[in-house]
Amino acid sequence: MDSVTIILIAVSVAASFYAWNKPEVMYKWIFNPYSVYTKKEYWRFITSGFIHQDYMHLFFNMFTLYFFGSVIEQYYTYLFGDTTGIIMYVGMFLVAIVVSDIATYIKHRNDPSYNSLGASGGVAAVVFSSIMFDPTGKIYIFALLPVPGFILGALFLLYSYQRSKQIRDRINHDAHLYGALFGLLFTIIIEPNVIGHFIREVSNFSLF
Repeated sequence: MDSVTIILIAVSVAASFYAWNKPEVMYKWIFNPYSVYTKKEYWRFITSGFIHQDYMHLFFNMFTLYFFGSVIEQYYTYLFGDTTGIIMYVGMFLVAIVVSDIATYIKHRNDPSYNSLGASGGVAAVVFSSIMFDPTGKIYIFALLPVPGFILGALFLLYSYQRSKQIRDRINHDAHLYGALFGLLFTIIIEPNVIGHFIREVSNFSLF
């Protein structure tokens, strides 16, 4: 049951291609904290989550969203019913895009040259929500190396935190970090029993 995931992907692909072909749209939609701060262009919190830098950036985010979004869509609709489950899933994705950029906004609101874009915050929330439901499930790095979700998740959080404290590069590590943390928190709030499930799964896990 991945119809809504497909819609999110389709919107992201369409928005990215449209922005690539219209520089003025890219400029208006990209997340520029300075413009949000000085001109109150709050829509950038959302629009920037549906446009991407290039084909590889778009492919990686949408490839990840397809597999993990499909899983979360099934979990949520199973737990809360079709309508409520879909609303909660889409709501988590959209809110995560906004929340994941708040730290970036605070850090760079006085820097006119700083821009960021992409669905990474929303995608990270979806991935980490999935990890809460299936912490020992294998996530394949580069489609080759299987790593249990809770281990890869912990390494990802540590890496994102460390990189967010260093000199900025072209990757918005703050969005990854806070999107992931939002996904964890959101999942715990809507399904508190997932904490016990997560602890039991991790406690019984063995590499051998």
